Amino acid sequence: MKFYDFSATKMNGQEVRMEEYKGKVVLVVNTASKCGLTPQFKDLEQIYQEYKDRGLEILGFPCNQFANQDSGSNEEIHEFCQLNYGVTFTMFEKIDVNGENEHPLYKYLKSQAKGIMGNKIKWNFTKFLIDRDGNVIKRYAPTVSPLKIKKDIEALLK
Repeated sequence: MKFYDFSATKMNGQEVRMEEYKGKVVLVVNTASKCGLTPQFKDLEQIYQEYKDRGLEILGFPCNQFANQDSGSNEEIHEFCQLNYGVTFTMFEKIDVNGENEHPLYKYLKSQAKGIMGNKIKWNFTKFLIDRDGNVIKRYAPTVSPLKIKKDIEALLK
């Protein structure tokens, strides 16, 4: 299995195959609207605006598995992200990133880049960087600012 073999459902209900992102650098992030790290939406959007024309895609996956910090409906989450942070990068429907109902994409991402807790996602805003060929290059802890991974993104965009 590769990154491009998976699909997910966008906020508008449209099914998206990851193969649509072939040739792009992709940053996958599990997000939450009521988390201390929620302001990372601002930095993620800034990076997206800076690099989208060079081939960067950011894929946000809301998750309510950590302290019930994204309990709203998909519509409420989407509206929150747009109103509060001007998010224009792609947001998907809420998913589980751990456990028996975890999304298959996350099962794959975790198997490719283990974190401090092995195959588990520790918290909201864990980030996975994927190169233009669909390889998972690196996993970043929730507390790592998106702005601190700009160098890694730039290296893959060259």
